[in-house]
Amino acid sequence: MDRLSDYDYDLPEALIAQTPLEDRAASRLLWLNRQGEIEHQDFRAVVDILQPGDLLVMNDTRVSAVRLFGAKQTGAKVEAFLVRDLGQHRFEALLRPGKRLKAGSIIEFGDGLTATVEEDLGDGLRTLQFKPLSDLHARLAEVGMTPLPPYIHTVLPDRERYQTVYGTKAGSAAAPTAGLHFTDEILEALRAKGVDTATVTLHVGLDTFRPVQVENLDEHRMHGEACELSEETADKIHQAKGRVIAVGTTTVRTLEAFATGPRRVETGVRDTRIFIRPGYKFQVIDGMFTNFHLPKTTMLLMISALMGRESILAAYHEAVAKRYRFLSFGDSMLLL
Repeated sequence: MDRLSDYDYDLPEALIAQTPLEDRAASRLLWLNRQGEIEHQDFRAVVDILQPGDLLVMNDTRVSAVRLFGAKQTGAKVEAFLVRDLGQHRFEALLRPGKRLKAGSIIEFGDGLTATVEEDLGDGLRTLQFKPLSDLHARLAEVGMTPLPPYIHTVLPDRERYQTVYGTKAGSAAAPTAGLHFTDEILEALRAKGVDTATVTLHVGLDTFRPVQVENLDEHRMHGEACELSEETADKIHQAKGRVIAVGTTTVRTLEAFATGPRRVETGVRDTRIFIRPGYKFQVIDGMFTNFHLPKTTMLLMISALMGRESILAAYHEAVAKRYRFLSFGDSMLLL
């Protein structure tokens, strides 16, 4: 039996990065190769590491979720996490305290923003119907805060630091953080060297923060996430002369969800529940960039499937010993 406890390690809380570096590309890079060998680099070394003919695939989603603080008409405080825009001034939202907010409850967020609680969607999610305003999204941007992962306890002064420089499609509740290290200058240098780039789209949902809750991994069920792969990206994959390298676990999930065979992918839009763990045979990618993940998570299982559990845990042990910065605002790892 494949057990969740086999993917545990000791993560000192002090290593969980609470703020992003001022310079996106100033992070460290731990490069783990297929032989289990480790090199310690600065992130800008990616321009030397990647080679002409390689294809770098990125997730072009943008964080559009908003965190709001308001109150019921009784004065009771309410926190709302707007996860998804449903159109017609309606949003899918995570509300706290959820149990006290019945259908018909009215929440006032200030600046003329008022919403009514509608149906219960389960898993703590409700629909909120906002009072129609011509500038609703602008007001939400002004009043709302960037929703950061629960392990980050600081306020982010610059919202763009929780967005990738190449993200164009709004829809995510969380950033594809492996891409936060890339700058326009690095991407331009890679293209000038002959490294091609392509994009896919996967809108990251709340499930990215939810831990695996079963010891027997055969019993774990992934929640669905919407993803998209274009004909242009499929053509680049089929024609790639070098390695296909994904930026982040969400990009890997998308590429492998559309795979039909070695280096072959379909195109379109679909929901994926693909669960990549040791024993999985990768069809599309040769390597990936990723940040350092929490213990016992599906992301840690995915990278263990690519490089082997022992190699990953040994690399994490060394990263802890060398005081790498972990999680969303932390340092980068290259598995290649």
